[in-house]
Amino acid sequence: MSPETANVVGFIGMGLVVAAYIYVTASKEPNPFLLHGTNLAGASLLAVSLMVNTNLPSLVLEAVWASVAAWGLAKAGRQKRRSAS
Repeated sequence: MSPETANVVGFIGMGLVVAAYIYVTASKEPNPFLLHGTNLAGASLLAVSLMVNTNLPSLVLEAVWASVAAWGLAKAGRQKRRSAS
């Protein structure tokens, strides 16, 4: 992947993370699947970008961000299964 393409991928990821933040701020009852899924996708795209245009602290941040988002998705899935029972 070229550095320019990686930048485009990174900007898309950044847009997703910012959109998730706007969503959680604007919504009275945010859907956790939408929130965490958007954050996970954004962090993943940013991480791809950062593997090409290396910035180790930012790459670690995105790995943590993606991990928290994955944890949030798993938690929301468990809660949904419990409420369905």
